[in-house]
Amino acid sequence: MVRSLWTAASGMIAQQENVDTIANNLANLNTTGYKSETAEFKSLLYQTLQTRSTNNAGEEKPVGAQVGLGSRTAAITSNFVQGNLTPNESPFAVAIEGDGFFKVQVETGEIQYTRDGNFAVSPVANGTMLCTSDGNPVLDQYNNPIIIPTGINATSLSIAKDGTITVTSGDEQVNLVQRDANGNVLYNVQLGVVQFNNPAGLEKSSGNRYRQTVASGTPMEESQTEGITRSATHHKYIEASNVQVADEMVNLIVAQRAYQMNSKVIQASDEMLEQANNLRR
Repeated sequence: MVRSLWTAASGMIAQQENVDTIANNLANLNTTGYKSETAEFKSLLYQTLQTRSTNNAGEEKPVGAQVGLGSRTAAITSNFVQGNLTPNESPFAVAIEGDGFFKVQVETGEIQYTRDGNFAVSPVANGTMLCTSDGNPVLDQYNNPIIIPTGINATSLSIAKDGTITVTSGDEQVNLVQRDANGNVLYNVQLGVVQFNNPAGLEKSSGNRYRQTVASGTPMEESQTEGITRSATHHKYIEASNVQVADEMVNLIVAQRAYQMNSKVIQASDEMLEQANNLRR
């Protein structure tokens, strides 16, 4: 009976973490580029009561007797199913259709990754920089910040499906280019979009961003990697969260009922222990 108390308690802890995960999904229903998460469980150790068991006739049974000791959270995995593309009037908004991630440089200098393309611009010494809503630079295919030079209206920016950025210079639309210290053109600027062999292995960071891990593998720059299906970028669109409210509400009900059943097991075990303690000769 004491075993049943701890087993049921482990189930309640696991279901509480499940409810926490569902609550986080619902809280991010309107978060741009958010990917829903699912709590996964595994059983704990088993206690062997009998390695060999027999029936009343003394005949050996084909299986032993083992009792499980509950469950625990094994992982919380992200579901990278494509979210709906929603029109957005911002001239700096861009959505990814496919498996890619934008590259963002955070305050520490580390490069992180996001599906949130609700970008903005920030003034810098030599022009205007494309950045996230919290001011982190958005990087191009060679990990350089995307700078719109002084004298060019940033709102004239246009992004093609392959990520190539063009701006209006004078009366014509020209490619945005990266130049060296002498003013020589190095390359045409594209949005840096990468893929991972195992995106579920990415470590979640704050601000709707992800970190590279050993499990995720190294990032593969789409414009420089052969053999992968390139993502498409859609200018003046953003990717909505892929959270399905109906599914989350059903999952919440299931988690609540599982939590309730485990609490009933604790209550029943407590009543049995009470009866055992009250036995009299």
